[in-house]
Amino acid sequence: MTWTLTRDDDAPHRDGGAAGSGSGASSVTVVIGVDAPLSGGLSSMGVGVRNSADLAARTANETRHVPGVNFEIKALDDGADPAKGGPNAAQFVSDEKVLGVVGPLNSGVARTLVAPLAQADVVNVSPGNTDPVLTLGPAWAAGTKSRPYSTYFRTVATDVDQGPFAARYLHGEAKKTKLYVVDDASTHGTTLTSGFTAEFTKLGGTIVGTEQVDPAERAFAGLAERVRSSGADAVYFGGYYDTAAPLSQQLEQAGVNVPLMGGDGIFDQQYLTANPKAEGDLATNIGVPAEESAAGQDFLARYRKAGYPEAAGWYGPYAYDATWTVIEAVKAVVTANGGTLPPDARAKLPQAVARLTFDGVTGRVAFDGNGDTVNRRLTVYAVNDGSWATVTSGPATR
Repeated sequence: MTWTLTRDDDAPHRDGGAAGSGSGASSVTVVIGVDAPLSGGLSSMGVGVRNSADLAARTANETRHVPGVNFEIKALDDGADPAKGGPNAAQFVSDEKVLGVVGPLNSGVARTLVAPLAQADVVNVSPGNTDPVLTLGPAWAAGTKSRPYSTYFRTVATDVDQGPFAARYLHGEAKKTKLYVVDDASTHGTTLTSGFTAEFTKLGGTIVGTEQVDPAERAFAGLAERVRSSGADAVYFGGYYDTAAPLSQQLEQAGVNVPLMGGDGIFDQQYLTANPKAEGDLATNIGVPAEESAAGQDFLARYRKAGYPEAAGWYGPYAYDATWTVIEAVKAVVTANGGTLPPDARAKLPQAVARLTFDGVTGRVAFDGNGDTVNRRLTVYAVNDGSWATVTSGPATR
């Protein structure tokens, strides 16, 4: 696919002005698509992704990081609905100025978004979805790995890491031996619980019950009774906070005084807001808190200074680095072409991303041969006095 960029000599730009070599310098506009849940139950995560991508584009423009190129963000709402992935991908592909896409947040959406982007050679860097199939292929669990999409990359660890990391914490440090495992039947939820269960039983723990729930369900009295009867000393949940919050609350109401632990899908302020019974619950999250590094602190300071009304959230720094990955790839392609953007820039970007290594706000940004991040660290959080508090961080070891 080839395309022609238009010149933007006089047009205003919403993301920080045209990038050029001096006053009046002409520039071309490169659009970076952002796919995220901007409405619905996961919008607090998605809006932080959009804002952080916007901050990266603003920063690139203000610093003229790629001379002659002005970056803009085109954000589309997927509502965390897999059915939106294909139509959103089509919108990105049809816009000749879109050279790369950041997102999506959800693995289910990724399964419908990634393939059509790949068919059009549009590079795709996700700051959030964790489904191993996207980078390792459908037979990865059986030991056969094959990269399905050469255009797809991500800046976060995956459920290959997250489920076992949670199992090692619960069994080894929290000393839990009998687990009731629940998931919401989503791609994210089932992959998470599968990896968790395998590791927990390998360590000597016992799964005393398993169940799948409808993610739209909010009445869990029957499930709570089954958990209570099982003698479980903890519940592991694979899914998102909008389902996990009422489940945790109703477990407590039923007298099941054991912690619920989930993955990154429940690590959100909304989980605490919707669930006053969350004290002692646990969550793993991909990566480490931005506050723990100088680069992360600098990102948060710049985000606040930019005046976004919503919080960056956990995925904000990873979205910033995902966007900056596309920006650095554009820079590499421009440099290799003598300082101008070639007409086949879209097709050249995936290879440029694969070769990148740079220091981002989340640490070293680089990708392995499957498109996964090489910077794989995770964190355990606990609800303490109504807030998420860090318990421990560590490397993802398999």
